[in-house]
Amino acid sequence: MDTQRTITLTVNGTEHTRTVPVRKLLADFLREDLGLTGTHLGCEHGVCGACTILLNGQTARSCLLFAVQADGAEIMTVEGLAPNGELHPIQQAFWQEHGLQCGFCTPGFLITTYEFLKERHGPSEEEIRLALSGNLCRCTGYQNIVKAVATADRLWER
Repeated sequence: MDTQRTITLTVNGTEHTRTVPVRKLLADFLREDLGLTGTHLGCEHGVCGACTILLNGQTARSCLLFAVQADGAEIMTVEGLAPNGELHPIQQAFWQEHGLQCGFCTPGFLITTYEFLKERHGPSEEEIRLALSGNLCRCTGYQNIVKAVATADRLWER
């Protein structure tokens, strides 16, 4: 039985080829093999959204995927939002509106917001809340997170 496989994927614009155990989670691959620790593991059941990444342009829970399933894919993690060290307008808005507390859930919210705002301009509060409904935060009441998304929509020139 083959327990290792060589994969190639592009993460935040950089191509990586690695040999990985076939049962290694994508979240663990990103954190351990590539050192991208912004992808957090919370529930490890796909419920909390802390491990959310973009997989070929769409949000995905990296705790539910094996790294080998991402072979050939293009991935963006939270580190990909600020490749040159400058805050992305979404990150700026979360900072400005105090849309985080402990920060553990923040990477998932940022990636979810990125996908949402790429597709939707001028969302209502109800639309924002619906878009974020797959991400859980145990520290806030979500009000500042919702405000941050609305502010990001105004700040981000797409």
